[in-house]
Amino acid sequence: MTQAEPNRQVVKTVALVAFLVLALVFYFVRLGGLAIAYIGDGKPAGIAIGIGMLLLPIVGVWIVWTTLQAALDHQRLARRIHEEGREVDTSHLARRPSGRIERDAADALFAEVKAEWEADPDNWRSSYRLARAYDYAGDRTRARETMRRAVALEKLERDGK
Repeated sequence: MTQAEPNRQVVKTVALVAFLVLALVFYFVRLGGLAIAYIGDGKPAGIAIGIGMLLLPIVGVWIVWTTLQAALDHQRLARRIHEEGREVDTSHLARRPSGRIERDAADALFAEVKAEWEADPDNWRSSYRLARAYDYAGDRTRARETMRRAVALEKLERDGK
C-alpha cells in the first residue's frame, strides 16, 4: 500500500461524513420548518405535533455533534499512539477467513493488555490499548466505555501541560 492510498481513503471518509452531515442539516431545517408551521396553525393537536417534530432536529443535532466529537477524539488518540509506536500489534494473531481475529487469540491479547492497564490504570495510553483489546475481543460496550476514559485521561494530560 502506497502513502497515497491511505490519504485517498481518508479523503473518501471525510467526504462521506461531510455529505451525510449536510444531508442531515437539510433534513433538520426542513423538519424544523414543518414543525414551526404546525405550531403556527394554532390548533392544540398541531401545536403538540409541531413541538414533537421540533424535538427531533434538536436531538438529531446533539447526536451528530457528539458522534463527530467522539470520532475526532478517538482519531487524535489513535494518531498519538501511532506516533509513539504503541499500537496494539495484532499482526501475529490467528484470523478467521473473514479477517476477524480468532476468539482465543483475541482473549489472550486482551489478558496481556489488561495486565499492562492494571499496572498503570491512570495512563490514557494503557486505557486506549485496553479499549482496542476489548474491541478485538468483541466487547464493544466496554470498548466504548474504556475509550471514553482514555479520551478523558488524555485531555487531562494535555490540559496539565
